[in-house]
Amino acid sequence: MSSEQQSYLQVPAKTVTAGGVTYAYREMGPKGGVPVVFLIHLAGTMDNWDPRIIDPIAAKHHVITFSNRGVGASTGTVPDSIDSMADDAATFIQALGYQKVDLFGFSLGGMIAQSLVLKHPGLVRKLVLAGTGPAGGEGIKKIMGTTYYDVLRGSLTRQDPKEFLFFNRNAAGKPAARAFINRLKERTTNREAPIKLSAFQTQLKAIRRWGLSPSADLGVITQPTLIANGDNDRMVPSVLSSDMHRRIPGSELVIYPDSGHGGIFQFHDRFVPVALEFLGR
Repeated sequence: MSSEQQSYLQVPAKTVTAGGVTYAYREMGPKGGVPVVFLIHLAGTMDNWDPRIIDPIAAKHHVITFSNRGVGASTGTVPDSIDSMADDAATFIQALGYQKVDLFGFSLGGMIAQSLVLKHPGLVRKLVLAGTGPAGGEGIKKIMGTTYYDVLRGSLTRQDPKEFLFFNRNAAGKPAARAFINRLKERTTNREAPIKLSAFQTQLKAIRRWGLSPSADLGVITQPTLIANGDNDRMVPSVLSSDMHRRIPGSELVIYPDSGHGGIFQFHDRFVPVALEFLGR
């Protein structure tokens, strides 16, 4: 790796202020093309991105990660709706001076990406939607209960809740979970503070509202879209990935076997080439 292409683990944070909010972000990779903006999951900060996904994508593309309003080093208060989070993301992107970006949304980030492309279609060139589901999607409203249950399981066993939430508890899933959590710990300096409990609860309520809201017309999405998940997602039911695939014209669907919500992390070696091929077209 050249100095331009260091690992995500070493990338320093920058800030940009817009609409009264100072957003913390990190960027790496070659500039000049359409950047890929990564939208993180529930309770996630910039430190929650798997370096095995960020680094190879940033070898070919300008990658930008950021923390949502009220999370990590970004100021302000967490919005109570996905649509408001999408407006924040658009504000952040425009504050950096971009008229067109690719969006890579995982879980909550994939919900934000859908809202953003529907509200600000001119801003988005391509969409990657992983481990996520559409507004009004069957089962999304149950995420709150599943999450609290697994947070409790994690605290009782002194394990990261993501080991339960993102991976199957079987011979394939358990080692993949541990490997993923260890990769997230590789960064040792300038880490963001974990999300505050009140902010986490507000995000959960926003996801529940998304699950209870009317179905959006995904048929108006003309942007090339790649949808990915594991075949056994406990958080955002895998069937919703197939549902989005049916409703978004020309979208592509990749489902990884014997994996859960974190299928793209468990199968990062298989997913990254697919994502790179898609983004590189």
